[in-house]
Amino acid sequence: MTFNDADEIRALFSALIGQPVDPSFMLIPPFYTSGGDEIRVGRNVFINQNCTFYDLGGLHIADDVMIGPNVSIITSGHPLDPSQRRSVTIGKRIVIERNVWIAAGATVIGGVTVGENAVVAAGAVVTKDVPPHSLVGGNPARFIRPVVG
Repeated sequence: MTFNDADEIRALFSALIGQPVDPSFMLIPPFYTSGGDEIRVGRNVFINQNCTFYDLGGLHIADDVMIGPNVSIITSGHPLDPSQRRSVTIGKRIVIERNVWIAAGATVIGGVTVGENAVVAAGAVVTKDVPPHSLVGGNPARFIRPVVG
């Protein structure tokens, strides 16, 4: 990716979310979203290729976050009741706090906060809040150990 490509991608992403992103923002396409207007990103955010963000419930990404390739961040879902499944979409906000790393292929489900300095391991499925300064992994994601540093 050249410097001009990065500028063009920032401009396109800014138009998608309806507000300018910081010059330190970087995204490697392709990128998929259900809308874009409910995404908010901080400074020095890196989003790797082939990520999917469903943002109906609101998606807030703080400064210094790194998101690996093939990550899915899904704020929307459907009721379990079969009679309502096709007629109702539920949005639940996701907050990714400062200096988080979400590794390749992870999935984050609506209604959770990933705490500051946390790491979500590759392939993890996050269904509950992730405490700050912790490493989580697995399906469903569970605490593995503290992140020190």
